Amino acid sequence: MTSFPSSYRTGDDEVDREIVELLRHVEPADQEFVFELMVSAVRLAKEEVDRGELKMVAAAVKEFRYSFGVFAPYQGIRKCTVFGSARTKQGDPAYTCARDFAEAIAARDWMVITGAGPGIMEAGHEGAGAENSFGVNIVLPFEADANQVIADDPKLINFKYFFTRKVMFVKESHGFVMLPGGFGTMDEAFELLTLIQTGKSDPAPIVLLDPPGGTYWSFWKEFVEIELRDQGMIAEDDLCLVRVTDSIEEAVEEICHFYRSYHSVRHVGSRLVMRLEREVGDAELADLNARFGHIVAKGEIERIGATDAEIRDDDHVDLPRLAFRFDKRSWAGVRRLIDALNDAG
Repeated sequence: MTSFPSSYRTGDDEVDREIVELLRHVEPADQEFVFELMVSAVRLAKEEVDRGELKMVAAAVKEFRYSFGVFAPYQGIRKCTVFGSARTKQGDPAYTCARDFAEAIAARDWMVITGAGPGIMEAGHEGAGAENSFGVNIVLPFEADANQVIADDPKLINFKYFFTRKVMFVKESHGFVMLPGGFGTMDEAFELLTLIQTGKSDPAPIVLLDPPGGTYWSFWKEFVEIELRDQGMIAEDDLCLVRVTDSIEEAVEEICHFYRSYHSVRHVGSRLVMRLEREVGDAELADLNARFGHIVAKGEIERIGATDAEIRDDDHVDLPRLAFRFDKRSWAGVRRLIDALNDAG
């Protein structure tokens, strides 16, 4: 009897067995997921999905595959995405601000990701330099060419779809800085906040950066406070997820300080596991439980070793850890907890 890697099947045992046989030749490390990808392709074909829909799925998978390969050699380096208007001209205060921020964050051993177009995107690449830059370009009829800094670099990726491009921005970035921009910038700002507020993306620092004396993001914050917070559409504490400033130094410090003690999180069973750059002592742990017990569904925050799932995946097993049964909704509270750990580090 053939052993299938997953309960997700095509509905035809013979086809499933042929997929398993093919996998024996490929020998993927994560056989279950490759099997499910192939099953999905077969099911799409059997269900006579529209040609345009098949084309979209195929293109998306190819874009993801290629992007994973481009980013893979740089997994050990933190990266900051810089968003902003493609229409910003060289010499504009926002252009200068983006360029100087990118130069400053690169000097702290970070790499910079931008959309690869002109304006703020080119400013980010100019400041960081091509060697420290990724270009995540969207091909548009009126804006298809990458800027001159990143155009011939192997770290340039061209996307057909906004949604695949957005996934890569979020997946590969450890911090986000938004300069003034149009609909696209607003879209990215609100989507990032939504993803982090709801736990669909891991916690990360978000900075809304105006050029010195600028008012773009301060007006944005005023709107959010009056129309969202004061009307009860977001919680008061949700505003801790974002920092508004017109200081490059403050923006750089906000991004880098986020990882002073904090490293990353992972859900393991019913617990949220927080990996750290340092050990937490008894007195500090007691203080964290007193201050953040409201985000714990049951029990308390405790020190643990690497879980079996993390050991199996070789997932930062040497780092110290805290874990707790998270209530799965208080992500602003998780951010406050991260800030407390960083401030005490």
